[in-house]
Amino acid sequence: MNALTVAQALAQARASGVDRLDAQLLLARAMERPRSWLLAHDDAPLAAAQAALYRAELTRRAAGEPLAYIVGEKEFHGLALQVNADVLVPRPDTETLVDWALELLRGPLVNLLSPRVVDLGTGSGAIALALKRAMPHARLSASDASAAALAVAGANARRLGLELDLHQGHWWDALAGRRFDLALSNPPYIADGDVHLDALQHEPPLALTSGTDGLDAIRQIAERAHTHLAPDGWLLLEHGHDQADRVAALFAQAGFTRVASRRDLGGVLRCTGGCAAPR
Repeated sequence: MNALTVAQALAQARASGVDRLDAQLLLARAMERPRSWLLAHDDAPLAAAQAALYRAELTRRAAGEPLAYIVGEKEFHGLALQVNADVLVPRPDTETLVDWALELLRGPLVNLLSPRVVDLGTGSGAIALALKRAMPHARLSASDASAAALAVAGANARRLGLELDLHQGHWWDALAGRRFDLALSNPPYIADGDVHLDALQHEPPLALTSGTDGLDAIRQIAERAHTHLAPDGWLLLEHGHDQADRVAALFAQAGFTRVASRRDLGGVLRCTGGCAAPR
């Protein structure tokens, strides 16, 4: 039997409905070559072991498993993060949350010698680690209800050489008695039973859904934030594409001032934040 060639391998991916870029990344991984090499070597044969690995991973991708889980890594805000099925795959749109936080740390919060920052529901640690790398003087804490997720975050912190104070618990429950100058989160915000959940079946449900309207976690975070924020501290939350007005109303009801929303890379209002008025 003739060996499978690069061109044939990519044709198999096309027939399976797998995106060409994903297929190239999987093939480059199996052959231990740069993706650019594949483009100039259509007729190069795969060794039997390479072909077996490629086909196994192609099957997983065709079944909808995220590429990040298959390769075990995802880039976020310039960091290469290790990920697995215990954590949500970091999305580029969440970088909007990080960028906004950095604006605050370099603006209204710039005079703080060592600002206290917390990432609620940290998952892989993506948000917290991106902020720690950009602002080494900040004291970064992160919480998550999942011990498995915290293990991923801790491993990423150690591998990247970034200090992260980890706490296990549901939202603010892990942080009793502590106050922060800035809190941020990418909480679950998809409504139970949403039609889009089928496409996300490989990711942890705990990180995706939050009640009949998708806002249960956001309500809990906003309503209890004042007991954990310093005077004039900030809270920033990511939310769904059609939730900005409702989230802004929740912020106002919780007593926040300077409530505003930010657009993601696609122009969608993706994050809402506000300042905790002194009480």
